Amino acid sequence: MKRLKDKVAIITGGAAGIGKSTAALFLEEGASVMLVDINKEKLQSTSEELNSSNLAYCVADVSNPADVERYTSETLSRFGKINLFFNNAGIEGTSSSLENYPNEIFDKVIAINLKGVWYGCKYVIPKMVEGGSVIITSSVAGLKGFKDLGAYVTSKHGVIGIMRVAALEFADRNIRVNTVHPGPVNTQMMRRIETDISPDNTEEVKKGFEAIVPFSRYAEPIEIANLVLFLASDESKYVNGSTYVIDGGLMAG
Repeated sequence: MKRLKDKVAIITGGAAGIGKSTAALFLEEGASVMLVDINKEKLQSTSEELNSSNLAYCVADVSNPADVERYTSETLSRFGKINLFFNNAGIEGTSSSLENYPNEIFDKVIAINLKGVWYGCKYVIPKMVEGGSVIITSSVAGLKGFKDLGAYVTSKHGVIGIMRVAALEFADRNIRVNTVHPGPVNTQMMRRIETDISPDNTEEVKKGFEAIVPFSRYAEPIEIANLVLFLASDESKYVNGSTYVIDGGLMAG
């Protein structure tokens, strides 16, 4: 039997990267999926590529509470219920020391990565079916510091606090809430980080990141998606309030 048969999922940041790979996997495992992203063109192309009658999309800014309420209501209108919520949307910000970090970029990172997760939990979880699962994307940067990525690190630490509160508050409805913590993943986000750190030496930056991973490589999006699938499936029905690291051993050192 398919692991997500008859389940309905919302995936934010669903147009690319980890969100897109997770959407494809969820569809294969029997779920209906609402993709949420701010980029309409990417949403359209991803929807065309995935090509499923069980897929819909909603253009929304996760940092805007009215948009979050809208993507929640559109999911209910289209599919009738919500069982799963992959609260995944996020941005990297820029690479700069704390004292020089641009205030406007800090505010944007916090708005999307932290407020976006908060609003998602605030408006989506109360509409979910009893026994549902919420998976929030944090990062290894939610568990340790990284120089020059202060806003990103701050936001990813913060979502762990949201997860722990939600895990307690919704436990009486048997809704479990957990975070996943990837290391570097082979996505456009890492391409942007590499370019931001050193536009003329991106390959050297990549090698530097790979050098701190015991597996000596980036993760592929599907590898993160497989962990998200486990947390979405009934196989994890007693898992709640936990942090799941998936980093090739980076945090072991």
